[in-house]
Amino acid sequence: MADTSVLKDNLTNLAAGPKTNGPMPRFEAHTKKATRFGFGEALVVLGERYENVVVLGGDITGSVMTSYFKDKFPDRFFSMGITEATATLVAAGLALSGNIPFFATYGAFASCRNTDMLRISLAYNDANVKIGGGHAGISVGEDGATHQALEEIAIVRVLPNMTLVVPCDYLETKKATIAIGEHYGPCYIRFGRSDVPSFTLEETPFVLGKAQTFRQGRDATVIACGPMVWEALVAAYELENEGLDVRVINMSTIKPIDREAILKAARETGAIVTAEEHQITAGLGGAVSEVLAQECPTPVEFVGVKDTFGGSGKPDELMKFFGLTSGDIKNAIRTVHSRKAQ
Repeated sequence: MADTSVLKDNLTNLAAGPKTNGPMPRFEAHTKKATRFGFGEALVVLGERYENVVVLGGDITGSVMTSYFKDKFPDRFFSMGITEATATLVAAGLALSGNIPFFATYGAFASCRNTDMLRISLAYNDANVKIGGGHAGISVGEDGATHQALEEIAIVRVLPNMTLVVPCDYLETKKATIAIGEHYGPCYIRFGRSDVPSFTLEETPFVLGKAQTFRQGRDATVIACGPMVWEALVAAYELENEGLDVRVINMSTIKPIDREAILKAARETGAIVTAEEHQITAGLGGAVSEVLAQECPTPVEFVGVKDTFGGSGKPDELMKFFGLTSGDIKNAIRTVHSRKAQ
C-alpha cells in the first residue's frame, strides 16, 4: 500500500482545494487503523441504541471485533461455534422474530461457504440480518489463499434484496455498520484485518447507496472501494506532475450502486478506472461496466486480482505482487486516458 506520508504535506490540497468537493477540511492520512475496529465499535453503538440488536459469534470474536459487543452486552451475544451456515439460519430466525441480528466471520466463510444460506434464508426471505465479512481481500496477509476472500463482492451483489457495502477506512466502516443496522433488509459489509490509512472525518457524509467524490478531475475517473480508495488518491495526486487531472470516487456501496455518479463521471471525464481488492471479474468493475454499457459506453480499465487465488505474505508485499498499488492505478489511468484520445 502507498506510504501514508506521501500526501502528508498535501492533505489540505486534496481535501479542501478546488479539485475536491464535500465537507473535508483535511485528510487524516498520517494515521492507520484496521477497518474491523470500526465494525466492532459500531456494534456497541447500535446495541446502546436498540435493545433488539443481537450478535452471533463464530469462535473468532477477537478477530472480527464482535468481542466489543460481547463484553458490553453478554446477554445479547450468542456463541455459535464454527458453524457459519447454522449461525446464518439462527440469525434469520431471530430477524423474523423481530430482532436485528449481526453475524460476523471471515469473508471467505461468510460468503463462499455460506452462499446457500445467504441466498435462501436471508435474501429470499428478505430477512433483516447483517453479515460481516472480515479479513477480506489479499491484505489479510499470511493466512494465505484459503482465507483471502476475493470473490464475495461477485457472490453477494447478485442476490436480490441484498445490500453490499465495502467501506474505505476505519471511520467509514463504523458509519456504514451503523447505517446497515438502521436499514431494513439483508446486508453484507466487507472489512479487513490489516491497518490501512484513515483519512475520512466525522463530518464526511455517508449515505447507503450514494458514492462520494473525494477529488474532482476532468481527464479520467477512478472509481474505487475499500482500501483502494486511498491508493487512488495517491495515484491521482502523483499524476498531477504529468498534467493529468484525475477524479476519485469512493463507491462504498456496491449494491445498490450509484448509477448517477458513474454516468456523471463518464460523461464529464470520458475514461474510467475501477480499483478493488477483489477479483476483477464480476466485482466493482463489473458493476460499473454494466451501468456504462447500458447508458454511456466509455473506455474502462480494471485494477484488481486477475483471475487467480491469493497467497501468503506480508500485506504490502501481496498488494504489490497482485497489482493493487497506487502505481498500478497510475498505469491504468495512463492507459485509459490514451484510449480515450484515440
